[in-house]
This record gives sequence, C-alpha cells and structure tokens, in this order.
Amino acid sequence: MTDDASAPASARLDPVPGEWRRVSPKYVVVDLVGNLIGGVVATVALGLPWFFSQVPFLLILPVVVAVVALVTLVLTPRRVRAIGYRLRDDDLLFRRGIMFQRFVAVPYGRMQLVDITRGPLARAVGLAELKLVTAAAASNVTIPGLPIADAEALRDHLVELAESRRAGL
Repeated sequence: MTDDASAPASARLDPVPGEWRRVSPKYVVVDLVGNLIGGVVATVALGLPWFFSQVPFLLILPVVVAVVALVTLVLTPRRVRAIGYRLRDDDLLFRRGIMFQRFVAVPYGRMQLVDITRGPLARAVGLAELKLVTAAAASNVTIPGLPIADAEALRDHLVELAESRRAGL
C-alpha cells in the first residue's frame, strides 16, 4: 500500500488521477469576451423596463444579473483551467467544473460523430472546439479551446479509434 500523504493535494483530491490535457490558455480570452458580451446584453435588456418607467423595484433584476455576470467573469480563468481530457485505453475522459465537477467517459466504440467548430472569437485566436456525439445525449462532450492543429489531430485519432472499436454495430 502506498503512502498518499506525500502526494500533492491536487493528486489526492483528483477522483481520476493521471495526466490531464488542458485547453489552451488563450481560451480564457474567448470565454471572458463571450461572458462579458452576454452579461452586458442581459443587463441592458433587463434594465429597459426600468429605463422607460423609472419604477425603482424594476432595477433589482438588472443589478442582480450584472453582479452574477461579474462573479462569472472573475471565476472564468479558474473555470477554464478546470477543463481537461484524458485519452485512456478504452475511452476518452472529459472533466469540467470547479464546485460542481462533471466527469464524462465516452467509449471510443460509441462515438458516432466527431466535429470541429470554430466561432468568430475562437477563430481570431486560432482555437476550435471538438464535439463528440454518441447515441446517448447525456454523454455528448464538447472540448473547447483546442488549438486548431491539436483539434484536427485529436479528431482524426478519435475517428480512427472509433472505427476500430465499433461496439454492437
């Protein structure tokens, strides 16, 4: 039995220990800009009733949305660092989340589609997102913030693995 007390805290707390591949640090910019735009639009839209009526209690909702948007912006860099994936022998393991962590294992043989998407912000900094689709909607995974070359290489690798391990077809 090994002594876990000498392992770093992150390794002891990691439910699935091992080498995680992270998304590009440039993705923080993409996520920040997207969240900023969404927060401003939601705050302005919810502030319009107050603007036209000047009824004080109508100001509560846009203020709450603005505060939530600011908290989201502050947490964005940490949230992006929490995104990762691992290629294991039989599946791809994806994780995201700080407080509410989500781990999804997608068996290679169950992958039906591997797609690359590039939005305008991501394209501007050379990033893409890789989407894995299976028959079960709950196990679909989108890995954001991958450099385009890495996304294409990972797509090709996953398609090759999926074709060689088709399960039940």
